Amino acid sequence: MPKLTIDGREIDVEPGTTILQAADRLGIEIPRFCYHERLAIAGNCRMCLVEVEKMPKPVASCAMPAAEGMVVTTNSPTVRAARRGVMEFLLVNHPLDCPICDQGGECDLQDEAMAYGADRGRCDEPKRAQPEVDYGPLIATHMTRCIHCTRCIRFAAEIAGTPVLGGLGRGGHLEITRDLGATLSSELSGNLIDLCPVGALTSKPAAFRYRSWELRRTDSIDAMDGLGAAIRIDSRGNEVVRVLPRINDDVNEEWLGDRSRFACDGLSRQRLDRPYVRKDGKLVAASWPEALGAVAARLRGLPGERIAALAGDQADAEAMFALKQLLAALGSSHLDCRQDGAALDPTVRAAYLFNSGLAGIAEADALLLIGCNPRTEAPVLNARLRQSWLTRGIPVAAIGPRTDLTYECDWLGDRPATLAEIAAGRHPFAQVLTQAARPALILGQGALARPDGAAILALARRIAETTGMVGEGWNGFNLLHTAAARVGGLDLGFVPGPGGRDRAAILAGAASGAIEALFLLGADELAMPAPDTAFVIYLGSHGDAGAHRADVILPAAAYTEKDATYVNTEGRVQRTRRAVFPPGEAREDWRIIRALSETLGHTLPYDDLGGLRAALAAEVPTFARLGERPVAAWAPFALDAGAPSDLPLTSAVGCYYQTDPISRVSPTMAACVAAFGAAHSHHEAGCHD
Repeated sequence: MPKLTIDGREIDVEPGTTILQAADRLGIEIPRFCYHERLAIAGNCRMCLVEVEKMPKPVASCAMPAAEGMVVTTNSPTVRAARRGVMEFLLVNHPLDCPICDQGGECDLQDEAMAYGADRGRCDEPKRAQPEVDYGPLIATHMTRCIHCTRCIRFAAEIAGTPVLGGLGRGGHLEITRDLGATLSSELSGNLIDLCPVGALTSKPAAFRYRSWELRRTDSIDAMDGLGAAIRIDSRGNEVVRVLPRINDDVNEEWLGDRSRFACDGLSRQRLDRPYVRKDGKLVAASWPEALGAVAARLRGLPGERIAALAGDQADAEAMFALKQLLAALGSSHLDCRQDGAALDPTVRAAYLFNSGLAGIAEADALLLIGCNPRTEAPVLNARLRQSWLTRGIPVAAIGPRTDLTYECDWLGDRPATLAEIAAGRHPFAQVLTQAARPALILGQGALARPDGAAILALARRIAETTGMVGEGWNGFNLLHTAAARVGGLDLGFVPGPGGRDRAAILAGAASGAIEALFLLGADELAMPAPDTAFVIYLGSHGDAGAHRADVILPAAAYTEKDATYVNTEGRVQRTRRAVFPPGEAREDWRIIRALSETLGHTLPYDDLGGLRAALAAEVPTFARLGERPVAAWAPFALDAGAPSDLPLTSAVGCYYQTDPISRVSPTMAACVAAFGAAHSHHEAGCHD
């Protein structure tokens, strides 16, 4: 390992480590604009110049590998003069936009100019102007501010896999622009805003709405999909104005999908902020005692076998646990958290987890996708898969929708019969999986949310077992969930008990009259019971399908408005933090259920969130292991599931930008659908026969 000296301090580094990376490990600050640790090295801003002994001039530390015996100085008079010169050149054409620039207050160029720049410039020629480029409804461009760091170009090409950005011209005529006629339609495009070190790329929906120092910051977890990305919620007053990613190498690295980032403007629209009770066929506003009393009056004397509950995709674990206990007290075992009807086996934890882990999937050396489109179901995960393909060239095959995944993929058709061939070892890709050291598959919800979902799950298990995906220190059987609530619901047993009805049977019972009262815990993505059949009690945050059908509406908090527990697709227990208060009279879901239990005469045995969480952890110990990803034991599941049909396998996500009540009322997401189309990424490029 090379040993070098930086500012008089010695350090041993791995071969290939650059001087800048070595200095970062020592805590020595070297300014940079073009360098980013997750992107390829460009070495074109020259701000990171340092002096190296026996070299005739300063060198770019981001592109210079460390060598044995190297002596580096990062703050000599020569280095300081070089940095002042570089900064002066960067500011030659930079406009004086700081007072009106949305990047003001969190701009790298401002910070570096203060620390390393001079107090005046020597160029008195007119500044160069550059026309703006239309990047779509999410990113506002001010290309006159661009300093040509090329971070945006490298991210689009390397991480997002949509190489539509590039440079035109040379020297002083260089312009960063998009391909002629191309659209910046990546599901990860918002990360360009974070990467841009100046105000050239800013958020278009938030233009001129706030200053960074006005915002209150809350660390939380994303609940818009099943990944559970680490996020930072920025709020002003009682309004969420911005969602940004936080670094979590185990889950989302430092990236975030566009829906999770930009749909936050839907949090304040079409909100349920007071209880409602249906009278004479119309929903009318009511007080909390009146609404809870209406539920109690309807349920009083009703046998438990005529009461049921369904949980939606963003329901938190505390609310599901409380509702499960309430239904048990009422004598009902009819409950289900699988509102899409997915044939998930709740008896074996390894049967419904992403067992390799989101970070661990990078170790796979052969991959089979079954009934899923990671690009729209989990864009951040898809970026990981692309990196594995770019760096190690792993073979990827797909059975299901034919889409552009941003990496090469052998399309094996969309029929379940191909799964049977691979499980029996008769398909060529079965040999690829068998010969791999760490093969893996990713099974999507689109393959399970169908009448023969159990048969598809059984075939996937057979493939995992016959190709060596499950072994000592490796489990390549992965389920990709699209719902933040799903794994938590399965963990705590929000599924039918002995003799209980599942989602399909509950809805059928509601239609026939066998189910007379139905709780919907934020459940909107299902066929609602017809009017004048079951009595529907809806707990949710937005006026979506469930609220329109409800007989009683109990307004609840969104994921940004409560301290709540979620379990992501890999089984990692995580918690959101309340950034703002719920609007009006809305309350946290578990508090509503606790108040309702008291009204019904079956008071739940806890009065605060701590007591509820203690009861939850006592019943399901997994919930006491916050932030961990416990390894689930492999066991047989989905036995005697029958044979699959010949229906084609599809993805669970049709329109990436509108998948839940929040994104469906978001003006920004509606603008994305208008600009890019509902299924913009469903190309045939990238998947070949």
